[in-house]
Amino acid sequence: MSKLILFQGDSITDGGRIRTNDWDLNHQMGHSYPFLINAKLGSEYPEKDFRFINRGISGNRIADLFGRWKEDTLNHNPDILSILVGVNDAYFHTHNNSGSLADRYEKIYQLLIDEAKENNPDIKIVICEPFALSVKDKEDFIENIMVYLKPMQEKAKLIAERNNAIFIPLQKIFDEAAEKKETEYWIWDGVHPTVCGHQLIANEWLKYCKDIL
Repeated sequence: MSKLILFQGDSITDGGRIRTNDWDLNHQMGHSYPFLINAKLGSEYPEKDFRFINRGISGNRIADLFGRWKEDTLNHNPDILSILVGVNDAYFHTHNNSGSLADRYEKIYQLLIDEAKENNPDIKIVICEPFALSVKDKEDFIENIMVYLKPMQEKAKLIAERNNAIFIPLQKIFDEAAEKKETEYWIWDGVHPTVCGHQLIANEWLKYCKDIL
C-alpha cells in the first residue's frame, strides 16, 4: 500500500520546484531537503511505493499556508504531512510589520493541524523547527530576526507536543554544525541552506521519522 508524504513550507522547502500538477518524480520536488528525502527513501525502499509531493512556496508566512491549505494540503490527503514555516513571519515583521508574531503564529498553526486531522484522523504530522544562523555581514539582520523567531521556535515545539506530532529541532543541528565549519557553509545567507545544509535537514527528518515510515 502506497504512502503519500507531503512537504509544506516556504522557500527552504520550495527549492525551486516546478509548478505543475503533472507527476514528475524529479522536478516537482525542487532541490532542497524534500528532494533528498525522496531520493533516499525511494531508492532504498522501492517496494514501499512511497509518493512525495512538495508544496512549499517561496516567501510564505504561516497565514499564506492557511490561505492555500485546502488546495495544497487537504485535497491531497497525505498520510504524512511535514511542515517547516516561520522564518518569513519573523523577517516580514522586521521588514514591514506583515508577519505573524508568536501568539498569532501558534493560533494559525493549530488551525492548520486541526483541519488536517479532521480531513484524515490517521495523519502523521511532522513539525520542523524554523531556524536561522548569523553569517558574515548580516549579523544585525539575523539578530533582529532571531528576536521574533525564538518565540516561534518555542511555539512550534509546544504545538508538536500538544498534537502528538514529531518535532525536529533544527536550530540545534545548525548551531552544532556551525561549530565544525563556518556558518556560510551550511546556510549561505543566514536563512537559506546550502546543499550541505539541506542534507542536515534531510538527515534529521529521516532519523526522527523512521518509526512512521
